[in-house]
Amino acid sequence: MNPGAGVALDTRLAVETPEAIDLYLAVAGPAPRALAWLIDFAIRAAVFLAIAIPLAVFGDFGAGLLLILAFAAEWLYPMVFEVLRNGATPGKRVLGLRVVHDNGTPVGWQAAAVRNLLRAVDLLPLVYGFGLATMLVRRDFKRLGDLAAGTVVVHDAARRSHPTLAPGPALAPARSLRPDEQRTLIELAERQGERQPDREDQGDDESDDPQGVAVEGQEVGPHHRDQHEL
Repeated sequence: MNPGAGVALDTRLAVETPEAIDLYLAVAGPAPRALAWLIDFAIRAAVFLAIAIPLAVFGDFGAGLLLILAFAAEWLYPMVFEVLRNGATPGKRVLGLRVVHDNGTPVGWQAAAVRNLLRAVDLLPLVYGFGLATMLVRRDFKRLGDLAAGTVVVHDAARRSHPTLAPGPALAPARSLRPDEQRTLIELAERQGERQPDREDQGDDESDDPQGVAVEGQEVGPHHRDQHEL
């Protein structure tokens, strides 16, 4: 089984659990993260404009409220969603991304605050210049905020299709299995129901014409077909 199958141009990050079992996180690259940021930006801009128009009639008081709203949209919006919505802003959710700690656990308030506040540095000198440069030189595509917070952006495993095990009774093995042996057995069980299109298509073709092919409206067997070809 390939834990990162179907994730183009991205890579995997191996995380070892206390039980010495490797979990694989499909790390998200710059392209899907940029698209998620654009979606979030569009949402924030739409909300800001919808509120700014009626507040404009309140003069300086309305302008002050708009400044507070702009601050909340820029800094609190991603932080709140990443903590309360399983590591995903609306843009990340659309792209199937989420923020997690380096060990794969859900992100908390401290990590979310650090990674988002440091966006002020990642944005320099222009349009996430430092952040993009850092991401491109690292295998895990971390920007500066992720490095400081100990977080990583991954493809949400719940959004990817996983094979299901065939139903059956749970039987204890005859002996204790090492972690690598356990993974091998699970992979074999998950592959049990996989379809092999080449073989099945070939079988369908043969079953449609088991004796031979039709030549000029007549069905001929393999022996007659050889004579016809000669």
